[in-house]
Amino acid sequence: MPRPFVAYLRVYEPLSAFDSDVADRLREAVQNGQLDYASVAERERDLWFRSQLSQPPTLLPGELANGSPSPRAQREVLVLDPAEVPGTVGAGPLVCPMDIRARSAAALVGFLSTAHPSLKAVALTASEDSVREKATRVLAELPSGAVHIVSTTWTVPLPWFTLVDPATRHLVLAPRDDSRRQVCWRVAMPDARERVAKAHALATEAMGEQGPTKVLEDTGRWLEHFDEQSAVELDYGGLVQLLSDEELQEDTSAADVNAIVDALEREDVEEIASRFEKLRDFWGDLAVRERFN
Repeated sequence: MPRPFVAYLRVYEPLSAFDSDVADRLREAVQNGQLDYASVAERERDLWFRSQLSQPPTLLPGELANGSPSPRAQREVLVLDPAEVPGTVGAGPLVCPMDIRARSAAALVGFLSTAHPSLKAVALTASEDSVREKATRVLAELPSGAVHIVSTTWTVPLPWFTLVDPATRHLVLAPRDDSRRQVCWRVAMPDARERVAKAHALATEAMGEQGPTKVLEDTGRWLEHFDEQSAVELDYGGLVQLLSDEELQEDTSAADVNAIVDALEREDVEEIASRFEKLRDFWGDLAVRERFN
């Protein structure tokens, strides 16, 4: 079975950023064997299947039948060595809790806000009000006030590329079904915040408050929840299964988006149009696959 076709934006914080009880739990998770990067997507899928197949089904993955957080899920973290991050970050290990229960709660709130009433009637096993109350309560329990991971299916939101330096791309080529196959960028939190703030200011002036500008605003606000000595990672995740080695090697998405930001500053309309055309061509095939699925 292929990995989920999901891309990720992750924040890794130093243990000193967490309250002592949370930090102790995360430190124990690191010492006892953190999640292997190559298996994290499968683990997320496994938790979701378990929640749906349990008797009775649980509302959210990563929780027990009584609705309380699963101790095992609370200890599942990804770990990053500060040496792998360009720029200045905190002392290692840098940890990214999976936050699977809270992330699912956030997705559930979005579903309740956008789904057709007939779909909600089929999907929900409890009243909409009680489900919304439960999801809201779970989100309020987050120590930092935000999940450490946001994700998107089938594509990467182009504004995310403004956070990273194109030259720092980490590329691992392996067979498409090999979980070691990877494309990612890492950046120190102060640099990420500075980059997204600049892009947001330029986008607001050029395009108003909608579209890419709104994504930049939401991303910048999300980053403010975390410690300044954190690291940010943009990861293609399972999307690397959909792209050939040649496509990955020739991918200039990060460079193109950053060039658009620079062109906005110069008001270079031709450069902006040229770069957008390259991005449209590269990501167009993935958009077609999403429609077929």
